[in-house]
Amino acid sequence: MKHIDIKELLSSKELIGNTVTVCGWVRTSRNSKSVAFVELNDGTCLKNIQIVIEKGSSEYKEPRVGMSLKVTGTAAAGRGDTVEINTAPSGVEILGGCPPEYPLQKKGHSLEFLRSIPHLRGRTNTFNAVWRVRSVLAQAIHRYFQSNNYVYINTPLITGSDCEGAGEMFQVTVNGFTNEYKTEEEYYANDFFGQRAGLSVSGQLEGEVAAMAMGKIYTFGPSFRAENSNTPKHLAEFWHIEPEIAFAELPDVIEIAEDMLKHVITELLEKCPDELAFFDAHFEKGLVERLRELVSHEFGRVTYTEAIELLKNSGEDFVYPVEWGCDLQTEHERYISEKVFKKAVFVTDYPKEIKSFYMKQNPDGKTVAAVDLLVPGVGEIIGGSEREADYDKLIAAMEERSMNLDLYSDYLDLRRYGSVPHGGFGLGFERLIMYTTGMSNIRDVILYPRTVGSIR
Repeated sequence: MKHIDIKELLSSKELIGNTVTVCGWVRTSRNSKSVAFVELNDGTCLKNIQIVIEKGSSEYKEPRVGMSLKVTGTAAAGRGDTVEINTAPSGVEILGGCPPEYPLQKKGHSLEFLRSIPHLRGRTNTFNAVWRVRSVLAQAIHRYFQSNNYVYINTPLITGSDCEGAGEMFQVTVNGFTNEYKTEEEYYANDFFGQRAGLSVSGQLEGEVAAMAMGKIYTFGPSFRAENSNTPKHLAEFWHIEPEIAFAELPDVIEIAEDMLKHVITELLEKCPDELAFFDAHFEKGLVERLRELVSHEFGRVTYTEAIELLKNSGEDFVYPVEWGCDLQTEHERYISEKVFKKAVFVTDYPKEIKSFYMKQNPDGKTVAAVDLLVPGVGEIIGGSEREADYDKLIAAMEERSMNLDLYSDYLDLRRYGSVPHGGFGLGFERLIMYTTGMSNIRDVILYPRTVGSIR
C-alpha cells in the first residue's frame, strides 16, 4: 500500500501542492455543514496531520475516532508551520471500521485505566511517545557499544545456574503436575534437560565467557525474576543491558558507565525533542533541564562507608534505619544524589555480605569492588563491579553461600585458563526509560508488563 509517513510529510515542505497519500488512525473528528476536520496519526511521530474533507457529496461517510483510514489529497500549508491535506470524500478510504464503544473516545484517561487495555494504549499521545523514546534509546545503546568495538552477544534465556544466587528464578519444565515422582531428583532427572532449569535472571555469567574470548562484549535482552514484589519499580520480565570488559578494573567500569549513559541521553535529547517536551509538560516539570544537567556534569563518587556516615549525620528521619552493613534503600539513594551531591553519583565498595558472590574482594576483607550509580529523582539506575578473577577466592565466596559448584564449572574454568582482571555492569532498560520520561510506574514503559498475579 503506497503512502507517505506522516512524520516525513510534516517535515517536507517541498511536498506542499502535490498529491499525497497517508494512512493512519482517527484521533479526532469534527464536522461542519460543508467541511469535516479529521486528525490522523500513523505512529511515526507525536504530531497528528489534519485532513480537511470537502463534503459536497453523498459519498461522504463520517470517520469515527478509532477508525483506520487511507487518505489521498493535496498537501497544503496549514496554520502556523504545519501541513494539512485537502481532499474530497472520494479520497477517503476506510480501511478498518470502529464501533462507538471504542474505549479511547475521550481524552484524559488515567494510566491505570490504560493499563487495562495494553493493546490499545499505544494510540494515545503518552504511549506513542513512550514507545518512540524506547526505540531511540535502544538504538543509541547499540550505537554506543558498536562504535567502541564491543561485540553484541546473545546469551541463553534458559539456564541451569542462578547468576544472582538468590533463587528467584522461574522454573522451566515440560513435566506437568503428577504424583509419579517420589523425589525432587527423580523429577528433574526425567525433565527435558535432565536437571533443574530456569529462565535467566541475567546474562552476566555467559557474558563473561564471551568477554574472555572477545575482549569487550555487551548483551541486550530480556531477564526474568520471580521476585514477589508489586512495587512501581519491579517487573517479572524486563530488558537488561550488560557489558562485560576484559582487562578492566573498577575505575574502568565506572568510566565506561558514565560515558555510555551520557551518550545515550544526549542522543535522546537530539532525536526526541517533541516527546521529551510532552513528558516535561505532562509528567515531570523540568525533565528536559534535568537530563541536560546530567550530561553536562562529571558524576560524583563516594564510598559506601562515606555514604553511610553522610546519611547518619544528615538529621533526616529515614523510614529505614541506617547502619554500616545495611542495603541502601531508595530514600537513602535519593538523599545522596539529590541533597548531598545534587547530581549523579557513583557509590563504591559495598559490604561483601550484601553483594553477589562474583564481585572482587577488596584487601580489607570486608568489602567488594562494587559500584551503583545513583541519579536524582530515581535512585539506583546502574549496578556493576569488578569481577573476582582469583579462582580460590571465588570458590571461597561461593562455598560461604552454600552454592552448588557443579552448576558453575564453566564459569570457574575462566579463572583457571588465562584469568584476567575484568568487570561490567547492568542497566535495567525500563528504569532508564522511566528516568528519561518521568513515568513513575515501570508498567507504563513496556508493551505488556509481567507482574505478580498478572499476565496478559
